[in-house]
Parts: sequence; C-alpha cells; structure tokens
Amino acid sequence: MVIFMASGVKVTDEVIAVFNDMKVRKAQANEDEKRKRKKAILFCISKDLKNIVLDEDKEILLGDLGTTVQDPYQHFVKMLPPDDCRYALYDATYETKETKKEDLVFIFWAPESAPLKSKMIYASSKDAIKRKFEGIKHEWQVNGLEDLKDRHTLAEKLGGSSVVSLEGSPI
Repeated sequence: MVIFMASGVKVTDEVIAVFNDMKVRKAQANEDEKRKRKKAILFCISKDLKNIVLDEDKEILLGDLGTTVQDPYQHFVKMLPPDDCRYALYDATYETKETKKEDLVFIFWAPESAPLKSKMIYASSKDAIKRKFEGIKHEWQVNGLEDLKDRHTLAEKLGGSSVVSLEGSPI
C-alpha cells in the first residue's frame, strides 16, 4: 500500500516502517536486534519522481559503531551527496547538564549546489514525509556542509546551551 500526498510524491511503506523501527526503542531487544538498529538513514525521491524511498546503502547501524564507524556524526555528514537533496533521520545521542537523551532528528538536506528542480521537488514533498514521521521533536534544514561540519549546530537544535556532549564528544 502506498499513500498519496499533496505534492504527488508518495511515501512508501518501507520508509514508514524504517521510521517506526527507529522511533520505538525496544528495551527488551537482544544484542543482535540492537546491532541491526539504524543510527542514521537517508531517503531520496525515486528516479521517476513518484515516491520517497530508502537511499540504497546509505545508513549507519548501531552495530557499525566502534567497528566500521568511529564517529557516527562525521560518518553521517560524509554520506550526504554534495550536489543533490535528501531527507534523513539521525538518532542523536546527547547529554544535557541533567540527563542523557536520545532523539530522532529529521533533516532536510538541500545544498546550494543541488539543481533547482531537485530543490523544488524535495521542498514541495517535505510535508508528505514529515506527516508520516509523527512525534519528531527536531527538524533541521541544512543548505551546505558549513552548517553541518561543526556538531555545535546540531547540539543547538537539540537543546541549546544545556547540551554538553553529542555522540560521546564534548561540545
């Protein structure tokens, strides 16, 4: 089943299933399930411009951390295409002065160098995917690598000056 949206671009069930899996943290999950859990994932608009789909092999699993991925935030930044738009979900782990937290962040990546047509299609389809991602507290539109290079910007989105570390690194 696929759901029709106002822009004409549809969000596939696979995308919704990935979001729901990332949103629900199973306390009783075994180690194998935890390792398969997604830390970050990219979504793109299909070549025929009809669906929002998973961007092939553009994900970080919790099991990758400490093995193939040392710094999940920097690895995520490198996954973004320099010349095209994407949507992303990033499961941020951070600490405030009071507590340790995890929050999903919806990111709309629209670099200045992306083609105008791509920016228009992604911008007009953003509401379709956001409506399916119920309960997202943090949204971030990013227009270039300079916005992402420094993890301070994400820390600001998550809790401002109360954030003291992101992904285990001090802010």
